[in-house]
Amino acid sequence: MDKYAKRRAKLASWLESKGIAAAMFEDTEGRRDPSIRYLSGQPGDAVLFVTAKGRSVLVPWDENMAARYASVDRIVPYGAYGRQASKAIEAMAVDEGLAHGSLVELPSATPYPVFVDYAAEVENLDFTCRSDGADEFVLGLRAVKDEAEVELYRRAAAITDEVADEIERMVREGRARTEADVALFIERACRERGCEGTGFDTLAAGPGRSFGIHAFPNYTAAPFATEGLSILDFGLKLDGYTTDVTMTFACGKLDPKRERMVELVERAYAEAVAMCRPGTATRDIALRVDGIFDGAGMKMPHALGHGVGLEAHEAPWVRSREDNLWKLAPGHVVTMEPGLYDPEAGGVRLENDVLITENGFEVLTKSRIVRL
Repeated sequence: MDKYAKRRAKLASWLESKGIAAAMFEDTEGRRDPSIRYLSGQPGDAVLFVTAKGRSVLVPWDENMAARYASVDRIVPYGAYGRQASKAIEAMAVDEGLAHGSLVELPSATPYPVFVDYAAEVENLDFTCRSDGADEFVLGLRAVKDEAEVELYRRAAAITDEVADEIERMVREGRARTEADVALFIERACRERGCEGTGFDTLAAGPGRSFGIHAFPNYTAAPFATEGLSILDFGLKLDGYTTDVTMTFACGKLDPKRERMVELVERAYAEAVAMCRPGTATRDIALRVDGIFDGAGMKMPHALGHGVGLEAHEAPWVRSREDNLWKLAPGHVVTMEPGLYDPEAGGVRLENDVLITENGFEVLTKSRIVRL
């Protein structure tokens, strides 16, 4: 049984326990869901059905791509159903022997008008669509990385560190003078090293733009790593999984306010990482960091971190919201990214990817605050 079949077997068992005959996953424009890749190997642009009996049916837009990448029981091209999801659902139910009135779970992102259309067009099935259903169950599976995924992350982290090291050398040697120099180097360098690309749009903000959590535009031709604080936030995607790191470049003699911001972020980062171990509530870590900044009369305007995987932001969440009930567990890969921002002083953020192990943690990447 390959890794995809093992993952689907866990889902099938869950479906059976909930009285659900089959679950549908959809990856299309406007409703992207990398869980299809997690469950089948198909990179995207497809509908996937998993039944409570453990059967899997992939309906891809591109049959050739599916033949190359997917590992499922059956592949039926979307064109066979007139490119209509409702017809695909109906045919799946017949082919897989689902009884009349069987319950099929739709993705939680399904728009209400589409849900109504399915119910009207597929009369032999009942449908459910909820926020805590099958796709949420799979997100929980995705949050805990297996040995193969952890090894993949170590490889991705090594490439990320290599690129980060080269960026620092380029900046110090004057070979990277603008935000675009840095961002475009990352795009090329990651592909030359076997990555699929960047995990998200690179954020390169020089001293004049680092005041924003996420600079807009994400990079320009403005100077980078000149006098003051510059932020570089990037991730590299290897076999579908992305890293997520942030470096700050502190150039010249910083004034007291900037120096204090850097010191506080470094302290917050160190204390946050030190708390990473199985059983720790992620909210407690976030509250610790909030307390550090509050004590200095400053505020961090974003969450402390998040899980990474097939998406740059996924479970588990590391934030101080009262509804955050996540506790760290072995196999979680999370970011720790404390940051402070000021409209005049600029911003500083430090972010690395941290693997939770049986006994503690392993910092996978080596991002840092670079002093120039």
